[in-house]
Parts: sequence; structure tokens; C-alpha cells
Amino acid sequence: MKIKNLVKGLDYVGDAEGKRQRYYVFRGGDYFLVLSFSKTKARAGNFNIVDAEAVDYVRSRFRGRKSVTSNDVVAKARRTRHVPTRLAALNIVYVLVALGEARVDSRRGGQKLYFNFSHGRA
Repeated sequence: MKIKNLVKGLDYVGDAEGKRQRYYVFRGGDYFLVLSFSKTKARAGNFNIVDAEAVDYVRSRFRGRKSVTSNDVVAKARRTRHVPTRLAALNIVYVLVALGEARVDSRRGGQKLYFNFSHGRA
């Protein structure tokens, strides 16, 4: 993928708040660009590319579910190519949070993040 094609015509989707980072999500064709910035380290950040097809897959498999972790997403998708790692799963779920189709379950403490998925679109 060429970097010029990656950033051309991106549309801002929204953002999501993690435990240590804030995630900004942009849509570009058949992928999402997820930019993350540290809350504690100045000028520290990263980016990940997420296939829209993977987002659709996770959306359809977890619609309406509560208390879902990135490990749950990886386990459910283990026989597909959509979610190869926990990091990929986390980025996919952050895209869904930015789209308003999932939210971080703030009632839970600890290191693990839990997400609640809306019933949303079919």
C-alpha cells in the first residue's frame, strides 16, 4: 500500500478513549486508519490500518453482546483471517467505538478492557 494512497481522501469517523491512549479513527475506502496517541508521553503515537471487512465481521458476530474483551474477539475469529492478533482485535473494536456501535464498559476496573456492543444495524 502506498502512503499517498493511504492518506488521500480520509474522512474523520470519531475517537475512542482507552486506558493509556486516545484513538482517532479515519475512514478511507475499504479500510480504517486508527491513530493512537499516548496520554502520558508527549508526542508519542502510532497508527494501524484496519480492513473494513474485519470491522463488519466483528460487528456481525458481537452485535448486542456485553463484557467482550479483545481475547473474546480473537477466539471467535480464530478460523478466519479477519482478526489475527489481540492488537488487531483491539483496533477493530476501537473503530466500532468511534462509529458509536460499541462502548468501553467503564464499570470494570483493572488492566483488561471490556466492551459492550450495541444491537445496531444488521
